Amino acid sequence: MKVFGIAGWSGSGKTTLMVAVLPLLVRAGVRVSTMKHTHERVDLDQPGKDSYRHRAAGACEVMLASASRWTLMHELRGEDEPALDALVERMTPVDLLLVEGFKAYPHPKLEVHRPALGRPLLCAQDPSIVAVASDSVLEGLTVPVLPLDDAVAIARFIAAHCGLAVGFGTGP
Repeated sequence: MKVFGIAGWSGSGKTTLMVAVLPLLVRAGVRVSTMKHTHERVDLDQPGKDSYRHRAAGACEVMLASASRWTLMHELRGEDEPALDALVERMTPVDLLLVEGFKAYPHPKLEVHRPALGRPLLCAQDPSIVAVASDSVLEGLTVPVLPLDDAVAIARFIAAHCGLAVGFGTGP
């Protein structure tokens, strides 16, 4: 399973890019899963629901299953946040795992950069960044710079970088 990341500062458009590139890869025949890292404290469960009550009662893991999907919630209960590699091991193998966030990990990544945010380029300090997608012209970089609004070019780059032999149409 190939692992490729989309990294950047908050507000740079990582999620927007992910949801633009993802269907292009899927239509090209790539089996894709995603993983997203957040620094926010999120809870996908709802107070009062049975699964929430199971966790609140002390369960380490709670699996919720239906005819359309299943999810597994694992409570850390004071343990350290798992490393990216440990989480990848829990994923069902597919052709490509697109990872949003986890910018400190050394997996191949595309940086989403918007100069208007006033944040520095990550690629200057991170050798695992193999390309930058930006809404502005960036000069002097040692990695390819792709137009942020060209999801097809970015999907092609990701597929080629990961060695996925797929074809892309020219439309959205």
